[in-house]
Amino acid sequence: MADSQFKVTIITPDGTVYDNDAVTMLVMNTSGGQMGIMANHVPLIAALEISTVRIKHSEGTDEVAAVNGGIIQFDGHDALIAADSAEMPEAIDVERAKKAKERSEAAIAKAKKNNQQGDLARAEVHLKRAINRLNAASKQRGI
Repeated sequence: MADSQFKVTIITPDGTVYDNDAVTMLVMNTSGGQMGIMANHVPLIAALEISTVRIKHSEGTDEVAAVNGGIIQFDGHDALIAADSAEMPEAIDVERAKKAKERSEAAIAKAKKNNQQGDLARAEVHLKRAINRLNAASKQRGI
């Protein structure tokens, strides 16, 4: 592994979603804002937002992963993302994600109408996850 490259592993309770040791940069949204890291970056641990994680490679190719919360731990050489759930674009069922988005939007409207704050909060999280999945699929596939 070159000095400018590092390993990225994304795991979920269901197993390993991504594992590559030739990454040059990782860009993600943390609870403190957007962050990019490269090899030999100062070690860190950060909470991740529901968002796409951009994985850059030296040959100019980028990959994305839809990550639904979790944490990143980086020691300067290895990045471990432990996510509540995560998917690579090729594993995303776009039609299912679109239906989930529609269901979430309907649930939000219903919760607002009935002033149900708990239901509203849950529906908003489901909507963020559906949109995140759709964004990852469109970024990778050029949709």
